[in-house]
Amino acid sequence: MANPLRGEVIRLYKNLLYLGREYPKGSAYFRERLKSAFMKNKDVTDPEQIKKLVARGDFVIKELEALYFLRKYRAMKKRYYEPEK
Repeated sequence: MANPLRGEVIRLYKNLLYLGREYPKGSAYFRERLKSAFMKNKDVTDPEQIKKLVARGDFVIKELEALYFLRKYRAMKKRYYEPEK
């Protein structure tokens, strides 16, 4: 019997993999860390524990999005505003 949370875990992995393309240390670094994190938890079968791990992954997605928005904001600010003295 397949775990009903399997699709949610795969969706999380794909979203993180997509967001990792712009990671500051490089996409290869991010992909390696992502794979090791998922492989570390591959034997978890408790649905409650899986839900906690998926919630943590969603938090990481929000943090990555905030990191990217901040980077874009800083680039635009540097481009269009004079440096403060």
